[in-house]
Amino acid sequence: MTATTAEDSREGRKRRVRGTGAVRHPDRKGRSPIFDAPTPHGLFFRYLALIIVLLISIGPMLWELSTSLKSKAEDVYTQNIQLLPHHPTLGNYGEVQNTIPVWHFALNSLTVAVINVTGNVIGATLAGYVLARLKFKGRKLLLGVFVATLILPAEVTIISKFQMITSMGLGNSILGVCLPDMIAMTNVLLMRNAFMALPREVEEAAIIDGANVLQRMRYVGLPSVKGVLSVISIFAFIGAWDDFLWPLLVLQSPDKLTLTVGLSYLNGQWSHDPRTIAAGTMMALLPILALFLILQRYFFRGVAQGAIKG
Repeated sequence: MTATTAEDSREGRKRRVRGTGAVRHPDRKGRSPIFDAPTPHGLFFRYLALIIVLLISIGPMLWELSTSLKSKAEDVYTQNIQLLPHHPTLGNYGEVQNTIPVWHFALNSLTVAVINVTGNVIGATLAGYVLARLKFKGRKLLLGVFVATLILPAEVTIISKFQMITSMGLGNSILGVCLPDMIAMTNVLLMRNAFMALPREVEEAAIIDGANVLQRMRYVGLPSVKGVLSVISIFAFIGAWDDFLWPLLVLQSPDKLTLTVGLSYLNGQWSHDPRTIAAGTMMALLPILALFLILQRYFFRGVAQGAIKG
């Protein structure tokens, strides 16, 4: 190959995007010439989009945090927005503890969240493996029923769920709050897709070695879907911790209320302090943030996981 031919070949692998000055490989089809280009304009639009999304997502949280740290002397209804408090104080958090049994409510929420996480990890794993790896009559029909349940909003079935829980004698109980969400259909489909990505040859080799269904799921399937299990655990915990409407319907005894329902007592008929309400909101939010920061690497690993480890 001559020098001219090699140079032409190298030039043929690159194409310059008109108007942006960006170089794009011919194999990279369908990518944006602005956001995918390592140019000053591309970097500007990247960071601009990132800043906008950041303000929308964490802006309300920062405002609640600022309000919770403001003293009684500061006006929270002023039209002049002041994010940083002039006299920051933690007294509002102490006021929350004096108004409601916040730690008892938090323990109830933690109990509900742990039960939901356990039920989803075990139930979704078993159901997902059955739908993905076992062959039986009616499997496609059953899968269609699972998918159909995702079409209905939760508000449509909430009355029927409430009637079912009360008929079982589980009204006004922690178990009644946990039972409907112990196996979420979304988690079942996530586990099914994760098990579907496993090579058939690996499972056939385990069958030749004499492994039964449970052994194949435990020693072949589960080690390859740990990332998806972490995603399910995080989503189940956050969903159970933040749920408000369902515990509000099921629970009547004040000593059984979850944290999100118990915080509503801060907004009473004779007392309405935005600082105290913001402090209670932050107390409910901080455990979720701490959990996500601890498990974020497992979360993103599970989202990106698409194949068996080699």
